[in-house]
Amino acid sequence: QVQLVESGGGLVQAGGSLRLSCAASGRTFSRYAVGWFRRAPGKERDFVAAISWGGSTTRYPDSVKGRFTISRDNAKNTVYLQMNSLKPEDTAVYYCAASAAVVGWQVFTSTSEYEYWGQGTQVTVSS
Repeated sequence: QVQLVESGGGLVQAGGSLRLSCAASGRTFSRYAVGWFRRAPGKERDFVAAISWGGSTTRYPDSVKGRFTISRDNAKNTVYLQMNSLKPEDTAVYYCAASAAVVGWQVFTSTSEYEYWGQGTQVTVSS
């Protein structure tokens, strides 16, 4: 069982930066692939970033590539999402998710592949 808690959301002006954190409980978190998703009002939950449990593999959709960076510190059971050059269209509730992975390079990019979810943190980007 893994419990996830997101933090770091808030209100920022367009062009600004935020760093989200996803803190996990559970001794084997280092063997879980982790992803970030977001849900804007009236929209589906979209994939934002993913990282393998070994940290060697990351994935991003084109909408955030070059602006967002996912990283992890397994010693602290924490995954981060650094968000730079934020745009009003990045406004959403951001969720982290985790799922056990067989190998260290494996990542998941769809919601159905994740077992555990956090409660979400609101990010609002003003124009």
